[in-house]
Amino acid sequence: MSWQRWVRTVEIEPSLYAADFSRLGEQIETLLRAGARVFHFDVGDGHFVPPVTIGPIVLQWIAPAILDHDGVVDCHLMVDEPEKHFEAIREAGGSSVTFHYEAVADPQAVATKAREHGLAVGLAFNPETAVEDAAAAAADGFDLVLCMSIHPGYSGQEFMRDAIQRIRTLRQLLPPDVLIQVDGGVGPDNVRELYGSGASLLVAGTSIFGREDLPRAYRRLVSLLA
Repeated sequence: MSWQRWVRTVEIEPSLYAADFSRLGEQIETLLRAGARVFHFDVGDGHFVPPVTIGPIVLQWIAPAILDHDGVVDCHLMVDEPEKHFEAIREAGGSSVTFHYEAVADPQAVATKAREHGLAVGLAFNPETAVEDAAAAAADGFDLVLCMSIHPGYSGQEFMRDAIQRIRTLRQLLPPDVLIQVDGGVGPDNVRELYGSGASLLVAGTSIFGREDLPRAYRRLVSLLA
């Protein structure tokens, strides 16, 4: 699996953690019709982050519709011992897994295990982690690096402005084929600047699912990147 064949220069990724779970399938179908192809699927274990969120049982029901549209289910594992979840994520239809730098002792070894399950792989890092440390850990064997622009765990937090400079620094440090993703507080006020700073995977939760008209909210973000 490779992110290079999935990304259309830049992607707005609807974050399903912010969706209305009583209408999850309907909202995914609506966004697929609007043109969304990459969906962000957050998994929290109640240990690495406080909330326990959705997992493979939910994923197995939503992945087929996304994959049938040549889409991608991008699974963000906010968990301790992420390698324990790779097999279940893959069997449930996940396309890619991103785990946290802070959660593992040897990121390269964990990335190798993800690839053994046929998964693309990313490395996330929290606002307190030095950009240089994350970049060094992800310089080889990773498809993407996720710069958190909030503290991981809860949707709807305010965007942390220093993420802009962190992304610029990250872009300078990483090989050109490693994509940069940003997650947290992404919306109309900052998508253009984030893209211009080097991020090409922009995870948007409340700025899409917090609006009544989901296609309009998604397309507005896309239009700001044109």
